[in-house]
Amino acid sequence: MPRGSASKPLIVVVVSVALVVGLGGSSLLPAWWSQFVDDLGQLGAGVAATVACWLSARSYTGAQRRWRLWMGTSALGWTVGQAIWSFYQLFRDDALPSPSLADAGYLTLPVFALPALVSLAASRPPDGAPRRRPGQLLMVLDGLIVVGALFVLTWATTLGSVVAAGAATPFAYSVAIAYPVTDLVLTVIVILLLATSAPANRGQLTILGAGLLCLSLSDSVFAYLVSKGADSMPPLFDAGFIAGQALVAVAALTPPRPGDAPEPRRHARWVHLMLPYVPVAFTGVLFIAQLIRGFPVDGVEIVVETAVISLLIIRQAVTLVENAVLLDRVSESQARLAHQAFHDALTGLCNRVLFHDRLEHALALHHRDGRPLAVLFCDLDDFKAVNDRFGHHAGDRLLRQVAGRLRAAVRDSDTVARVGGDEFAILLEGDGDPGEPAERIMAEIGRPFELDGKTVTVGVSVGLVQAGEHGPVPSADALLRRADAAMYSGKRQGKGALVRYRVDLPDGTGSSDLAEALAATLRDGSGLDVHYQPIVRLHDETVVAVEALARWTHPSLGPVSTDVFIATAEEIGLIRLVDDFVLDRACRDAAAFRGPWASIAVHVNTSAAQLGRPEHEETVRAAVVRHGLAPHRLLLELTETAPLPDLGAAAGAVRRLGRFGVRFALDDFGTGYNALAQLHAMPVDEVKLDRSFTLADGGRSEAICRSIVQICTGIGVTVVAEGIETDRQATAMAALGCRYGQGHRYGAPGPLAEVAPPGVLDPDDRAVIGR
Repeated sequence: MPRGSASKPLIVVVVSVALVVGLGGSSLLPAWWSQFVDDLGQLGAGVAATVACWLSARSYTGAQRRWRLWMGTSALGWTVGQAIWSFYQLFRDDALPSPSLADAGYLTLPVFALPALVSLAASRPPDGAPRRRPGQLLMVLDGLIVVGALFVLTWATTLGSVVAAGAATPFAYSVAIAYPVTDLVLTVIVILLLATSAPANRGQLTILGAGLLCLSLSDSVFAYLVSKGADSMPPLFDAGFIAGQALVAVAALTPPRPGDAPEPRRHARWVHLMLPYVPVAFTGVLFIAQLIRGFPVDGVEIVVETAVISLLIIRQAVTLVENAVLLDRVSESQARLAHQAFHDALTGLCNRVLFHDRLEHALALHHRDGRPLAVLFCDLDDFKAVNDRFGHHAGDRLLRQVAGRLRAAVRDSDTVARVGGDEFAILLEGDGDPGEPAERIMAEIGRPFELDGKTVTVGVSVGLVQAGEHGPVPSADALLRRADAAMYSGKRQGKGALVRYRVDLPDGTGSSDLAEALAATLRDGSGLDVHYQPIVRLHDETVVAVEALARWTHPSLGPVSTDVFIATAEEIGLIRLVDDFVLDRACRDAAAFRGPWASIAVHVNTSAAQLGRPEHEETVRAAVVRHGLAPHRLLLELTETAPLPDLGAAAGAVRRLGRFGVRFALDDFGTGYNALAQLHAMPVDEVKLDRSFTLADGGRSEAICRSIVQICTGIGVTVVAEGIETDRQATAMAALGCRYGQGHRYGAPGPLAEVAPPGVLDPDDRAVIGR
């Protein structure tokens, strides 16, 4: 039933009660008919409550059905008692004996209403949402405290007078006192359940509780009038009987609210907390008022009030104990959550967050005190095959066994963490060679594992990095990244390897740190240099040109492999700066050549991808003009590490610079993309035959070399053989028709001051070279 669906029945109840009470209490009807209307209204309300409860119970199951059946039974009993009372009041001249069968009917209501209330409060919301339940002991204590306090209040106001009026027999006394006591119990139960019930049931409970409170209110008025010797009860005060039963009928017809009803607001929780203290406070006020007005305090009041205060003290003690237990549980929960936040749920090892925190702390100590620090990064080899073959559950068990072996292979003070699916990181602090625990780890993981009675073998690749071994470490992430790079380098080399990190790892996996260092070098120019290697005429070994080659020596890393740092420069988009640096230095040095080298050419590598860009052409022209070098003495070797984006644009640039006088060569010919297409499209002057084709083996390489030389000779292009190491290679290349060669046979690359023969450079020029 949607929100507000009970509003119409409530309006009907209010109007009906008003009509009955108004008609019965008016002077329009004789006394007997006024009483008849009043009693008829009460009987009608009782019948309505009984029928509504029992009929609506058929539509529900569980607790929602039970509480309606209980409440229907209580309404029936009350209605029977009211019928007996009305019969004696309207149709018999003698008074109804007390106690009587009417009392039995009336007292049926609290007996069956109590389980109805408990069933309703305990019913689960329609969607099965959990219910809030306060501590049962506290709830019992709260009930006793409230009942005791209210008992004192009612005793001092009405109940004491009723008892003082006396009763003929103990049984009559018990019946007389049963009414206010049961009313008091129901009132307290309603208040407690309203404060603690589930939101989904609170609407029904509120209406039902209001009905029971109305009945209790009229009962209390009736008891008060009896204590004062009244011979009848005005119809106005019977309104509680009529409204009470009518509200019971409305509650039975009201379905529970949806389970997504909001939790009680903060003030509702405060009502529950303050519930036992409010009636106790009222009893205190009552005692003070009695003392001020000089009324004697009844012994019963003193005894009950003392018991209430004692219960209140016990409640506080229980609350303190429960709070202490709750704090312990909160502390345990916080510790458990902290462990879960910083540890891997599968293996129990540290997770990436905790490992990173400890690594940062260890790195701070390393920077401050120079404490040794190393990181191992481990990745299982062929772990996917285990998952595919045995399933992911078996893979999880394998990871737990791996975690145990990793812990056993290192010291207790070292940190082992799972940082990925089958990736582990280990923080080694303190003295000692970190290679030793790394070797132990590889040996431990290499031993067979037992999974479900089957033997499984996996390997592990380990990357090792020591802080401070390759220059300062800026951060924990950088150190972990280096260890990861070393591990992947081992993976690419064949798995199952221990690789120590260095910036020039063969496959370039260390280029992330290298990129930072190279970028810093290119900003200030320090560490970069140009070496030269001769290019000779094969038949007489006369130097006809030199090739300018970039070299980089880092202050802390030392010399860095050319292939590695050139690949890094291309990756981070700084290759143009390297090319421009070498071009400018080569033009300056070549312009200073004297004597036998006065007319030789200088070869400079340039990325083929730079061709066709106007700024590149301007840079070449500016360097030649700035240093006064004859344009024909500059030969640009086009290196190609990726397909040319626009071969036509590159060919156009070659033609324009060719008209300026600059010459071009295709470097490492035979290994690039579409080498013959480039040779056809671009008017180059030379082809540098890659060293892989200059082997004097008399086989396929020789046939390819002969073909290339014939093709180039036919189109007027000079061929230079690279990588000549021996006399045999030189003789073979010359026999194939190749006129020029380059390689260690004629000199390794070196600084110009060491490569150039005497007379090539003036003393002043030698002082300038290499600055």
